[in-house]
Amino acid sequence: MKKVFVLDTNVLIHDPASIFKFENNDIVIPFTVIGELDRHKKGRGEIAASARQALRSIDELREAGSLSSGIRMATGGMISVSLPATNSSGKLPSKGAEDSQIIKTALSIAAKEAEDHKGNSVPVVLVTKDTAVRIKAESLGIRVEDYMNDKTSLFQQYGKVLTDGDNTNGIASLRYVSSETNIYKLAGTESVRAIKRSRERMGISPRNVEQECALDALSDPGIEIVALTGNAGTGKTLLALAAGLHQTAQVVKKTSQYEQVIVSRPIVPMGNDIGYLPGNMEEKLTPWMQPIFDNLEVILNTPKGIMKDNTNVSKMKSYQYLMDAGLLQVEPLTYIRGRSLPKRYFVIDEAQNLRPLDIKTIVTRCGEGTKIVFTGDLDQIDTPYLDKMSNGLAYLISRFINEENFCFLNLRKSVRSRLAEQGARLL
Repeated sequence: MKKVFVLDTNVLIHDPASIFKFENNDIVIPFTVIGELDRHKKGRGEIAASARQALRSIDELREAGSLSSGIRMATGGMISVSLPATNSSGKLPSKGAEDSQIIKTALSIAAKEAEDHKGNSVPVVLVTKDTAVRIKAESLGIRVEDYMNDKTSLFQQYGKVLTDGDNTNGIASLRYVSSETNIYKLAGTESVRAIKRSRERMGISPRNVEQECALDALSDPGIEIVALTGNAGTGKTLLALAAGLHQTAQVVKKTSQYEQVIVSRPIVPMGNDIGYLPGNMEEKLTPWMQPIFDNLEVILNTPKGIMKDNTNVSKMKSYQYLMDAGLLQVEPLTYIRGRSLPKRYFVIDEAQNLRPLDIKTIVTRCGEGTKIVFTGDLDQIDTPYLDKMSNGLAYLISRFINEENFCFLNLRKSVRSRLAEQGARLL
């Protein structure tokens, strides 16, 4: 049955192309949403870029007709912009916050559909990623939905270290099989070979089979993209940094695999500028990047090896040496758009707080010879309009799971401390 979908602002920010993904159903954009997009469009963050893209798409459609009466799209549905309701239903004030105005628009359209078509009215559905708006709207009798186009639960099926007899798993991305004293890596559909065990990187040694597999994938130049998920304390970020620094900073007989390690994590919510924070760039980043710095301190407190300039790693007092030498760069994701990054080892921490669109922006920045590692906890989402199944990390896994240059591992065993593991289990 054909439906009318009323879109909230957060849907268009989450996916600016969402207006083209409702098949042959009609789309209504509340007037309030256009105003919100207009306010968000200024700046250089991802939210501003999404707002601009959404407005451009709507404006291009406007050239084909009238948005007030509706424009036929290539999908077969109509798109229109609805003015704020002029008559109050008594359930919401005539003036108020943007959320109330959007709900009022959905109420008004539903009432008009019921009046125009009597018992054969078209269902009106408010689509929003805001849980509070969904609750308020449904309490007023409005049908509501989350934006479902990029939701996925595919990650729940994969990511574990396999056992004997379970070595195909139906995918072509890199997998690992633990068999008694050996660990085998499976590449594509036929390649099987044992991995070297008990290796260490920058003095960091794996503490369990999962970490051994992760360290192998992180050290394999043929695996260009790695996704590591797991609860806090499983070693995702520490292993990624240690593997990256090993391949960048140490002498590896020939040449280092990468020219620089770039580490970043989203400023939640993604797209916010850091200009309002006091101090220089380093001082602005410190509150957001402190977990990265903590991991770097752990690595540099247990070092081995020699740097490219023949400096003994054990003489480095802090990660600042690596940054001064140009081997390590720590920066916010806000400024990644437009860059090209060849021969970099790129670590994106807390990737579960990114939108699918953010993930695309980041991956498409990677130049020749770059490896990119995404780490995150899919059970710990800090961005208001994302959840376990709609975040960028889950989306990345679902799209790359059958690619031979990709590896996804879900680390389940905490190694931070006995107390941390006890807390994760009991609390």
